[in-house]
Amino acid sequence: MSTSTSWRRRSHLSEQPQADPVREGGRVADAAAAQGVPLRLTGGVAVALRCPAAATPPLARVYKDIDVVTLGGGRDASAALLESLGYEPDREFNALHGSSRLFFWDPVNGRQLDVFVDQAQLCHRIDFRPRLEVSARTLSLADLLLMKLQVVETNEKDLVDICAILADHDLAEDESGVDVAYLADLAGADWGLWRTLGMVAERAEEFARGLPGFERGELVAARLERLRGRLEEAPKSRGWKMRARIGERKRWYELPEEVG
Repeated sequence: MSTSTSWRRRSHLSEQPQADPVREGGRVADAAAAQGVPLRLTGGVAVALRCPAAATPPLARVYKDIDVVTLGGGRDASAALLESLGYEPDREFNALHGSSRLFFWDPVNGRQLDVFVDQAQLCHRIDFRPRLEVSARTLSLADLLLMKLQVVETNEKDLVDICAILADHDLAEDESGVDVAYLADLAGADWGLWRTLGMVAERAEEFARGLPGFERGELVAARLERLRGRLEEAPKSRGWKMRARIGERKRWYELPEEVG
């Protein structure tokens, strides 16, 4: 029996998904790293793992599910890993949509785990393929922020997660912080994404300033203001300029359907 096979069997027999979704997200990420599976956490659980501010009021919140990202070439390995960790696949959904998305169920805690393959087709298309290995365990800080800022119909949990990221991490021109150069490049090539990022950043700025008990509210708001300025200053592509002529007369985003 190979070492990896032995590890998978021991893991499956000795451990079930943990009740705390943040601890469970860490378990999944560590198991993926141990087996060399190209899988990273995203969403609120990933934010909680990267941002201590997410553990204390007023930014502490309940996490209902776990989201991960993998590459097309790692789809089968990711599925096998999750099954070894006690997850049950939605075989019908996965057969129909497995090229872009997989769905798994945690039967112990009644919780879903969503797998994005290569990209996320949400309000905007976010391509993870060139970015998956930028950071260990989770997507990069910039990508975690991007996934929240691209949500047009933001709710409180999205805004709280944005505040948690920017409460603990400053903007930077590289991966030493939230890589604003990367975000600006994306926005400069896509008017629709630029519009959404700026709109949600402004919304989050107002939320941060008004959140009761948030001592770092002004700090976060200032970082969001800087981010909006950086998006405005970014060089714009020809395609961006052409789409800008149409503006909001045509909807520039999708409304994703909930899964599960």
